[in-house]
Amino acid sequence: MEKLKKYMSVKDEDQFYHQGAVELLVFNFLLILTILTIWLFKNHRFRFLHETGGAMLYGLVMGLIIRYATKASDVESGTVYECEKLKSGPSTLLINITNQVYEYQYKREISHHNVNGHQGNAMLQKMTFDPSIFFNILLPPIIFHAGYSLKKRHFFRNLGSILTYAFLGTAISCIVIGLIMYGFVKAMVHIGQLKGGEFHFTDCLFFGSLMSATDPVTVLAIFHELHVDTDLYTLLFGESVLNDAVAIVLTYSISIYSPKENPNAFDAAAFFQSVGNFLGIFAGSFAMGSSYAVHLTKFTKLCEFPMLEMGLFFLLSWSAFLSAEAAGLTGIVAVLFCGVTQAHYTYSNLSPDSKMRTKQLFEFMNFLAENVIFCYMGLALFTFQNHIFNPLFIFGAFVAVFVARACNIYPLTFLLNLGRKQKIPRNFQHMMMFSGLRGAIAFALAIRDTESQPKQMMFTTALLIVFFTVWVFGGGTTPMLTWLQIRVGIDPDEDLIAEAASQSASNLDKNTTKAESAWLFRIWYGFDHKY
Repeated sequence: MEKLKKYMSVKDEDQFYHQGAVELLVFNFLLILTILTIWLFKNHRFRFLHETGGAMLYGLVMGLIIRYATKASDVESGTVYECEKLKSGPSTLLINITNQVYEYQYKREISHHNVNGHQGNAMLQKMTFDPSIFFNILLPPIIFHAGYSLKKRHFFRNLGSILTYAFLGTAISCIVIGLIMYGFVKAMVHIGQLKGGEFHFTDCLFFGSLMSATDPVTVLAIFHELHVDTDLYTLLFGESVLNDAVAIVLTYSISIYSPKENPNAFDAAAFFQSVGNFLGIFAGSFAMGSSYAVHLTKFTKLCEFPMLEMGLFFLLSWSAFLSAEAAGLTGIVAVLFCGVTQAHYTYSNLSPDSKMRTKQLFEFMNFLAENVIFCYMGLALFTFQNHIFNPLFIFGAFVAVFVARACNIYPLTFLLNLGRKQKIPRNFQHMMMFSGLRGAIAFALAIRDTESQPKQMMFTTALLIVFFTVWVFGGGTTPMLTWLQIRVGIDPDEDLIAEAASQSASNLDKNTTKAESAWLFRIWYGFDHKY
């Protein structure tokens, strides 16, 4: 008996490593397919389906094959045993089977219609990522690259508008989605699709915050390729970069909001505590990320050894993320501002070799991580075993997302235009409304918690919205640019020179950047230039 157990244990371990290799091979194969497709699209100038949409499509097909071509190895899988003595789900369960005690860990709640033979399919379980992989490995390179590749001059020229869209716009979007979804949840309770105490208003706000994370990677890639108007590109890029950071902290703040009595009632003390948490976490993460820009290359002669210099640069950048997470802050916010400050200070102190290598390294890591995430989104539609498809909730989410985007863009732009010298035209506003795609951040926030049935419903709905926006809006970017008559083929540097030439001679001194930037940046520019 002991020999048999030992043999089975070794066999299970071998199977575990075998399935791990198969999982990596699947992703490797998907990435090769995606790269070849990108080459094909670029070669034929095909812009109706972006690389991210193609990666999702390949993931979808592969997920379909894995789900229906593999089967559960354990015949007992999918069988439900009644435990009448248990009144709640314990975190650890000890079960006595023929005088042998086994330990089982709590994983998540499962809806009755998801109880089937697929539950024991080891391959499907293996293909379902641990959410920590997204937040600790795949997202940091994407966010860091966004900060490191920021075109500072254009960004700071529109700083006030970008901050308004990113902070105030995200808050408006979160509240509007939360309120609309609460109305749909009440309707679902009324017609018997949900139980009364399952879905609270805080859950609707949580869904609102994660769906407020815009990720127009598809649109921005097409903008970059076509050289779209620099101000439009900067407004969208700046909003999406900061909006991701705001949405992540906002989601965390809402998740820890806990009224003492009724979860649906407003508790002033809990609300102000959440606001305080939001401000504290954001400010702390910003300070920690920025502090890592004080780089050792300035005080050493590491520039003589480019490999060591690049290694130190990479490790310090990653340390910004890990330090913030270890301190209970948000690593994503820290690594974003680490990227911005590294580009502003550290980059100037790097050797020519390291400048080129760091740009290429982070661009490659961003490309790889982004495509892995979008491939996995396609896979997750079939490999994730606890989807809850509720047509009314999905319809409500689509309505809420589009209404919230309109409430974000049009009123805020009207207010911004009152104080802007260079107004944001109507066609730019329509394009920004159209470009509110959802992507990697919304998906990662939704998959982070799928323990309860409401959270599983949110995850399924978020995944469908990502599919729709990437395929439909991403594919419709080029026709929309033509229809809205937005100018393309503009060189950013030439655009700045032309604007500078049209200004009066007083602005053509060494303080041009200061003069043409947002007033908030002028204060910082003076301090930075002096010290």
